[in-house]
Amino acid sequence: MPDVSSTPPNGTLRFAGVTKSFPHRRGQLLLRDRLLDLVNPSRRPRFTVIQDVSFDLMPGESLGLLGPNGAGKSTLLNLATGLLEPEAGRIEVYGRVTPLLDLGAGFHGELTGRENVRLNAAMLGITRRELEERWEAIVEFSGVREFLNEPVRKYSQGMQLRLAFSVAVHAEPNILLMDEVIGVGDRAFYERALERIRSLRASGTTILFASHNTELLSMLCDKALWLERGKVLQAGPVADVIRAYEGPGSNA
Repeated sequence: MPDVSSTPPNGTLRFAGVTKSFPHRRGQLLLRDRLLDLVNPSRRPRFTVIQDVSFDLMPGESLGLLGPNGAGKSTLLNLATGLLEPEAGRIEVYGRVTPLLDLGAGFHGELTGRENVRLNAAMLGITRRELEERWEAIVEFSGVREFLNEPVRKYSQGMQLRLAFSVAVHAEPNILLMDEVIGVGDRAFYERALERIRSLRASGTTILFASHNTELLSMLCDKALWLERGKVLQAGPVADVIRAYEGPGSNA
């Protein structure tokens, strides 16, 4: 029988020596070059976006990702979702993962808010029974109850984002992946969003959060990782990393 005691608990996220690169675009290619690229993809020049990144997160821990645009933060998040595969290294993910990355991307404009909630919930792995149990909480949190039977194309962008955010944070994930989307909506919704994320973290949800907002990172994360051109410049307690990132000579 397998030794189940050796299986990491849900909410564990591990990156071990992870590297990811993409091919350079070389402009207009001759047909001959395109055929050669298909036969031998390795001949195309590549640029490295993530290089030898390692970290361990256990249930309830939170890691903030710092760095300028192009540092590799979004690529790292997409690697954690499984949308991208590393070329080297190992990624281990245990439990339900909910990405708060491209909110509303799966919404269909001609469907009502109610229909889109059901569709989005299914995409996040929420069962019908779970959705029925959480329905009122999702609707109340979103603040769009009176528009639920209207097509989403009639919603403002903020309304769509709030509804998508509400569905995602009620998926009860083991691992929550976030970027700047926490800033959606007005001040009141922002405060509710912060409180919900704090509640998830307190209940054991692991958080990986990429942001330029160091104040938010300080509030929501206990550790941080500073990336520059895909390489880790510093990792450690969030206050120490932020201090170094914002210090003299940084590109913050």
